[in-house]
Amino acid sequence: MFTGIVEEIGKVKAVAGKKGILTLETSFSDLRDGESVAVNGVCLTVNRTEKKLASFDLSPETLGKTGLGKLKIGQPVNLERALRLGDRIGGHLVTGHIDGKGKILAIKKTGSGKEITILFPPEIKKYLAVKGSVAIEGVSLTVSGLSGNRISVALIPYTLTKTNLGEKRAGDTVNLEVDIIARYLK
Repeated sequence: MFTGIVEEIGKVKAVAGKKGILTLETSFSDLRDGESVAVNGVCLTVNRTEKKLASFDLSPETLGKTGLGKLKIGQPVNLERALRLGDRIGGHLVTGHIDGKGKILAIKKTGSGKEITILFPPEIKKYLAVKGSVAIEGVSLTVSGLSGNRISVALIPYTLTKTNLGEKRAGDTVNLEVDIIARYLK
C-alpha cells in the first residue's frame, strides 16, 4: 500500500524491455531486495540494489498495462516507498495496481499552478467522481472535472516541482489508478 505522496524523483538508468528489467537511480540509501516501491504509481519489487541504483523486473502484464515499457534513459520517475503501519496517510490509499493508461489532452496554466485534462479508458469511468481521488503516475490527486471520458485535475506548484507531472506534455501517456474505496463501493 502507498499514499500517493511522492517521496523522490528518480531517474531511469537502463531499460531492458524484452528482458523486462528497469534500473533506476535513487537516493533511497536503505532499499532492500524484495521491498515494494511505487514507480510512476506502479507497485514493483526491488530485485537488486547497488550503490544508488535499484533494479526491478517488469512482467508482460506490467509492460502492457502501464507506461513503464516506454520509459527512456534519463527520464524522471515518481518514487514512493511502501506505507508502514502507523504512518500518516497524506494522500489516499493507493495499491500500485494500475487500472489503465490515460493520455494527456491539455495542460492549462491556472494562477501559479496548472490544470491537466486526461482522456481515460471507459472501463474506469464508474470509479471516478468530481472531488474523488485518483492516482496519476502514482500521485494522489483530486478530480476537479469529469466530462465523458475526460478528467481534469489541478496541480499546485508543490506537485509540479516535487513530482514528474511538471515535466509532462500534451500527448504523454500516464498511469491511472482509481480510488480503492470507490472500487469496492460501486
